[in-house]
Amino acid sequence: MSPTLQAEREASLQGRRTLLRLATAGSVDDGKSTLVGRLLFDTNSVLSDTLDSIETASRRKGLDRADLALLTDGLRAEREQGITIDVAYRYFATAGRKFVLADCPGHVQYTRNTVTGASTAHVIILLVDARKGVMEQTRRHLAVAALLRVPHVVLAVNKIDLVDFSETVFDEIATDFALLARTLGVRDSHAIPVSALEGDNVVTRSSRMPWYEGPTVLGYLESVDDTSLEVGEDFRFPVQSVVRPQSAVQAPWAASAPVVDGDYRGYAGLVAAGRVSVGEEVVVLPVGSHATIAGIDTPDGPLDVAVAGQSVVLRLDRDLDISRGAILTSTDAPPAPTRDLTGTVSWLTDRTLAVGQRVLVQHGTSLTKAVVKQIDGVLDLDFDARSAPTWRGTDALTLNDIGRVRLTLAAPLPVDPYKEHRGTGSFILVDEADGWTLAAGMAGPTSLRTLDVDPHDTTAEPVTS
Repeated sequence: MSPTLQAEREASLQGRRTLLRLATAGSVDDGKSTLVGRLLFDTNSVLSDTLDSIETASRRKGLDRADLALLTDGLRAEREQGITIDVAYRYFATAGRKFVLADCPGHVQYTRNTVTGASTAHVIILLVDARKGVMEQTRRHLAVAALLRVPHVVLAVNKIDLVDFSETVFDEIATDFALLARTLGVRDSHAIPVSALEGDNVVTRSSRMPWYEGPTVLGYLESVDDTSLEVGEDFRFPVQSVVRPQSAVQAPWAASAPVVDGDYRGYAGLVAAGRVSVGEEVVVLPVGSHATIAGIDTPDGPLDVAVAGQSVVLRLDRDLDISRGAILTSTDAPPAPTRDLTGTVSWLTDRTLAVGQRVLVQHGTSLTKAVVKQIDGVLDLDFDARSAPTWRGTDALTLNDIGRVRLTLAAPLPVDPYKEHRGTGSFILVDEADGWTLAAGMAGPTSLRTLDVDPHDTTAEPVTS
């Protein structure tokens, strides 16, 4: 590839990083739907016919202006038709960035949905009512964000107009939240006073709060440092499939690759983390074989370098026994394959998990049988801003529980600690009988700065770890 074409590809990849994934969460009636509607409306992301229907529906309700919360009411109608939607996704853009917004349900029984929406988020916006301050659901959602290592957390102190735009009220809530975030080990948090209904500090800066000098919600989202969005710089490449077409016609991207007697062997997948270059040595796990990257192919032509987020086909300089489920990694500190998997899981179903139960572990593109060896505890989120949550002993996990488990695997898996690699440090538990998704898991020790307790002590008294 010419240096010019390679530079253009690098520039294109830099452009992709302007995509920001965010999630919203909050207690019931904190105004989350209105905030989402305000973001969409004030960024001109609402179609004119949709806005007309919203204005008509608002007039029928006796309102003198469009109720922006109605922009998400389509979800309620779908539920009435028997369609279950756990997380609603919205898309909008500004001149500087594109956004994918995961709108999570607010009720406590839908904690699992917050896990789903926040699992891929770069930023999570937590809402609180300025009249109520930090609530139990706020603590629960922040704990989930900390467990998932969401890089940035924004607290939107909504309905600030209902407390006369009080700086004192905002400062008290922001202080409580900052202390809570620090207790849970959140890396970056920021509080913004807003009125989603009036539009203050959502997209446009408010003139009614001269004491607040920080960014608006949109201003923060547009300026957040995107270099912190990548978790894990070491190369990781789960193999999705082995590509062996018999001619370049069946694989157009192979046209420029060396094809001997119509033979071609490549390994297709998504670069989960880091980057890899032609000529670089890699390790194939879990077998531990070494090879050198002979080529990087795409439908648009060959590359010299592939980076996180790209779907490519890698060619190696030698034939190895590689199949779906293998992971290609850098030679610098590759994860050691293990049959003992310890992690934190968010239980997503009304079924119960018990010691001795058989499950399937989906890790990357690999699916492996496992047995639950031990349940070390469940996270008790009944705590205030000045105390840390604890792990209390339990014999089983039920719906919305966040627990620590130990699994014995039928085959070794090269699992990274989640705190280092969100992609190859995550896993899913699946019911062996019917394929039902049971839990979302994060490998390694929890990232919460909590006090450990004896898992068999049901009193959950904190002890120094």
